[in-house]
Order: sequence, then C-alpha cells, then structure tokens
Amino acid sequence: MAESFARKFAAGDWGLLAGQLHDIGKLSAAFQARLSGSSGTVDHSTAGARKAVEKLGKPGRLLAYAIAGHHAGLANWDGDGAGLSILERRLDPKAIEIPSLPDWAHPTALPASLSRPKFTARPDLKVALAREGTSLALFVRFLLSSLVDADRLATEAFYQRAEDRPLTQRGRWQSIDALKACVDQYMSRFVTIAPPDAGSERRRVVCVERANILAAARAAASRPQGLFSLTVPTGGGKTLASLSFALDHAVEHRLDRIIYVIPFTSIIEQTARVFRDALGPGLADHIVEHHSAFREDEALQALERAGGESALQAGERRLFATENWDAPIIVTTAVQFFESLFSNKTSRCRKLHNIARSVIILDEAQTLPVTLLRPTLATIEDLSLHYGASVVLCTATQPAITATRPDGAPGLIGGLSDVSEIITDPAALYAKLRRTTIKPCLKLTPEQLAGHLSRHDQVLCIVGTRAQARDLFKILSEKTDQTKLFHLSALMCPAHRMERLATIKAALAAGPCRVIATTVVEAGVDIDFPVVWRQMAGLDSIAQAAGRCNREGRLAPEDGIVQLFEVDGWASIRELRPNEDAAREVLRHHSDALGLDAMQAYFEALYDARSQGPRDDLDKHGIVAMHTRYRDFAFPFADVAAVYRLIDTVMEPVIIPFDDAARAALAALADPALPADKIRSIARRLQPYIVNMPKEPFARLEKAGRIVAVNRHRFDEQFMRLGDEAFENIYSDAFGVDWGDATFRAAEANLF
Repeated sequence: MAESFARKFAAGDWGLLAGQLHDIGKLSAAFQARLSGSSGTVDHSTAGARKAVEKLGKPGRLLAYAIAGHHAGLANWDGDGAGLSILERRLDPKAIEIPSLPDWAHPTALPASLSRPKFTARPDLKVALAREGTSLALFVRFLLSSLVDADRLATEAFYQRAEDRPLTQRGRWQSIDALKACVDQYMSRFVTIAPPDAGSERRRVVCVERANILAAARAAASRPQGLFSLTVPTGGGKTLASLSFALDHAVEHRLDRIIYVIPFTSIIEQTARVFRDALGPGLADHIVEHHSAFREDEALQALERAGGESALQAGERRLFATENWDAPIIVTTAVQFFESLFSNKTSRCRKLHNIARSVIILDEAQTLPVTLLRPTLATIEDLSLHYGASVVLCTATQPAITATRPDGAPGLIGGLSDVSEIITDPAALYAKLRRTTIKPCLKLTPEQLAGHLSRHDQVLCIVGTRAQARDLFKILSEKTDQTKLFHLSALMCPAHRMERLATIKAALAAGPCRVIATTVVEAGVDIDFPVVWRQMAGLDSIAQAAGRCNREGRLAPEDGIVQLFEVDGWASIRELRPNEDAAREVLRHHSDALGLDAMQAYFEALYDARSQGPRDDLDKHGIVAMHTRYRDFAFPFADVAAVYRLIDTVMEPVIIPFDDAARAALAALADPALPADKIRSIARRLQPYIVNMPKEPFARLEKAGRIVAVNRHRFDEQFMRLGDEAFENIYSDAFGVDWGDATFRAAEANLF
C-alpha cells in the first residue's frame, strides 16, 4: 500500500522501502515478549530508521524521518526536538540503545540506492528564497503520509478481522466521470442566456455573464495541468463554475479528486450543500467535509503516545474525526489544508498523499496568510510541479502573488510563475458586473453611526470585532424596531446563523431590515442589501463586504452604496493595521476602489510594506531559512509545525445544544452502547453546532461546570459541550454565546 500511495508522486520505490522497514524492530526478542504478555514499552521504529541510513547513506535520512516518526510524528534533526527524540540522536547507536535483531531479521533484498528526488530551485529566485530545502521537507511529509495511511488501513482491517466484524468498505467511490455527468445535468439549467423572470437589464446582464463564466471555465479545463486563476466578481457564480472546471479538468487528465479549500469554517456547510445539490441525492455522500471542529489532534496524539498499534483496538473510537481524504470531493478549510502540509503530526500528515494528482480550488485566494506567504507559495508551486496537482486561485480580488504582473513587469519576488487565467478578460468582466460605489470614509462616534443606520430601511453594517457588534446592536436597538434588527457573529453556532439568515432574507423581501454583523457575513454568505456600511479595513475585506451589496444587480452601480467608516474609541485589530494603511493609500489614488488596477496596487503596497526592514514579514518566522541545511537532510520538522499557524489565537470548540437535532446527537454520543462505526456520522451531524471560544472564557466556564465533556470516560475531552442549564443562561438568541460584558471585552482584547 505504501508503494502504491507514493507512486502517485513518482516515489513508489521510496514508499515500498518505508513499508518494508518501518516495523522490523518488532522482530526483536523484546517486542516478541510483549506479544506474550510482558509489560513495558519497546522501541520498534528506530531499527528501521537506522537500516535506511545504513543502506542509503545520507539520503536514507529522508526515509528515517518517516520510519522513526510513523507513530510519534516527524522530529527535528537536532536541537531540543520539541518533545520528540531528535532524529540525529536516535540514529546514533552510542546515544540510544535499542533491542537487537536476530540475524535472520536483517533484510537482504533491499536496494543499495534509490533515485534521489530532485527539486531544483527556480533560476529567477534569489538565493535567500531557494526552495529545495522546503521541497525536500514536503517530500518527507508525503512519504510519512504514504506510510502512516497504509499502516492505519492495515491495522484497521486486522482488528476488524480479529473481532469478526465486517471490513470497512473504503475506496468504493463512483468515478470522477460519473460525478461529472451528474453535475453536467445539474448545470445545464445555467447555460441559458437569461431566465424569463430576469427583470431589469442589470439583472439580465448578470445572468448572461454567469453563463459566460461557466462556459469559460469549462473551455479552460482541457488546458495542460498547472497553476490557474479564476478571477470572477462576487455574484458571478464562481463556486459552481470552479466545480465544473475541476471535474472537467480531472476527467481530462485522469486525476483522482477535487479538494475545495475554504478560508472560513463558517461556510463549509453552505459550500458542501451547493455541491451535494449539484451531485444529487445518489452521490451526495461522495463529498467529505473535514475541518478542525473537534480536538482530533490532541486525541490522536494521546493515542499514539499510548503505544501506537497496540493501543488502536481500545482507542479506535477516537479515530473517527481523521479522514485520509480518499473521497472524490473534499471540502475543507485553509487551516486544515495548509497546516497539514507543514505539520509533523501523523494525524494531519496521513491524508497528504491523496492531495497528489488532484484539482485544488483555493477559494477566496486573497486570504492566503500574509505572514506565511513565502513558504505557502513555495508549497503551492511544489504541489503543481512535483505532485501532479492543478491549483486554481479562485477569487474576486486576485492577490499580487505572481512572479510577473498582468502587464508583464516583474511581480512579487518568489511569486508563482506560469499562472494561467481562466477568464479571457477579467477587467471587462469586472466592468460588466460592477454593482457598487464605494463612498469615502466617515469618522463617527458610536451614537452617530447608529443614527445613520437607523435612517436606512434596509442596511447591513459590518464591524471588526464581536464586542463592537454587540455594542452597536444595543445602541441601535434603542433607536429602531427591534423586530427588524438582527445580529450575526461567530459566537452563534452555524445552525443558528443559517436560521437567522433565513429570517433576514424573509425580512428583506417584506420591508425594513437592519443587520449588525462581524466579518462572518463576508464569507460567501448569499445575501443582498441595497446599502452596506463597512468599518475601515483592507481593500480585500471591503470588496468582500461589497459582495453583499446589490448582489443580484437589481440597482444601478451608483445606487449600490458601500459606505466606509471609522468609529472613535474602536481600536482596530493590530495584525490588520497594515492592510488598512495600504487600503487608505490606494483609495487616495484610485477613483474605482475595487477595480483590478486598484486591487493590484493594494496587494503590492501591502506586500511591499510587509517585506521592508530587517525582517521579511512575508515569512515572519523564517520558515524558508530554517531549511538551509537541506544538503545534509537536516530538517526542523517539529519547529516548523509549531510556527506555521494560520490562526495564532488558541480557540476551543464547544458544542451548543441549540435544537432538538443537536440534543439528540449529543444524547446518542453519550450512550455507552453507541457502536464505534456510528461515531463518525454523529460527529458530522454536530459540526453545525460548534462555536469556537477564546481559551480564557472557555476555561472559566469549564471550571464553573457550564462546559462539560461528553462521555469523558470514552472520549476524554474530544467533545466539549455547553450544559443544558448553561445554554438557557448564557446562550442568547440575539448574540449566541454571551458570557457577560466585562469578561467578553477582555476576551476579545486578548484575541489579537
């Protein structure tokens, strides 16, 4: 299995050798005694790692990392090891003694050498940005993935046979061709020029251009594999257009799956629902959603520390949240996707080999992490060059991350090269679908802001933090009809937000409707207001807010108003101040703030500001520089995993017993007799009821008994829920989780 998995990225011989060597330490007398009942732990993975280096010399270290770490994870070559035994020490017989193997246990048919993977640095890159080191480190993670997934699948089958249970049916998926046929049939309704009820001329233009965008995406699918961009204004139908491109491209090039990467957990359910509607009920289960809603990493680490395979039988119920991504369509978050590519944990790396030979859609590509941009771009390019993946940067506001500007001038140093745009003329498309006008920024007090909002019958106001949204909502509730005033934030569980959005849409159709929201409403939410007020932010965020204004093109562009504002006493988020500064600079020099030229200038200004000075903030932690010892195959896997974090703030997932469906799923999870094979489906049913809380208030509520573990004996702290009494007291219909004004503001302040 390891050989077949690694063959997808031209490393089948490496995978085969990893599979052959990883457990040879179990042939020792000490480990054999364990099988007869002796106690104590036995190091069974170091032997294979040493054998790899003995056979292959220094290049054998690439295998040694994966073999030595196939339970505990990838260690640093040297240093403190971040809690793991460093590989240099484990390979030294003088430093660590391991059980000896009998003579007959030493493999004799192993190859004397393997073809070394070649990752040549691009000639246009500066020496400081040379990527061979990060490329070799990624190769090791893919090797680990091939080995770990093979090991887990074999172990899973072993225990199912041993317990006389039916074998899990894995990989029994319909072909990509079958999925494409279903989506083709579904998409046929979108290729007409315009529906008979299209209404205004503006609305007709939107319908025509959506059909043209879909046609362009499908026509581009036959191009050779590589890097693509899909630049489509908000409301242009890019979600379904990108899915159609991905399926057509996968069929054209015989690729294995589509991986749709979304920046925000809040819209995973929405996007997956769109895809399931397109596939129809017969194939809806071919979509796997995977994100970090539960504490899967901590649970799996505990399991691995407990003894790897020997603990799997007792602990397999804790494996439910881990997917190996073998389904045809994966919908996941940017956090799960990118942090896995830089992780050293087996739980996260397990799925990586299934990223090879896939179509990867990076939705809202402008949200790529700025302070991690250089290592992230290096990895995106690696996936395209060395792992048979095609990557699509899908957004209304393309970031300036290419090595060459649209006009042919030099672009970002270390940027992506040879990116193929799917839309023939993005500037012309933007002009046709332009729906809004950005008004200059106003400086207001909270009371003045509330007064302005109260004079609009229908208005959406987007602010930067949850505390600001709560405060503004309370002020406005004293000035307007509270039955037509709504609040949205990430402290409302997704099921609550979806329910509230349905109410808001109904109110919009009927008359007055005012909404105070955090940026959660900008994340692909299909909602249409004639007026949007947006607290000053980066130009990319302003563009997202504009996507909620005149979305369906019912108004002329000059009547779809996006009003920028600042509020006295409202501090901006420190990490986002460079974005605001770059936006202010561009707004001074561009009449159309959301035009493609303005957006290019904004990202260039942002990246230039971040890369000035003694430290390059496009690689804030110096991850690329951590790999300069690649010629000795000396990598800091644990150190890199510790600093590559898209979200620095520690958040804790809490299940909210919001409705009867949530309470029924929680009751089933608490049942001691719940069969292990039912846990995964229940966990998925609970995903729409998760709220991520800051660590400090979470700890206080847990100490007070208001947050409790579900079936702690069986799951430890894998599932934490709000107690029923706490739900009645601290989960409000207006705000979601609401633990009091003073502590709320303190927690919000500590977030940034």
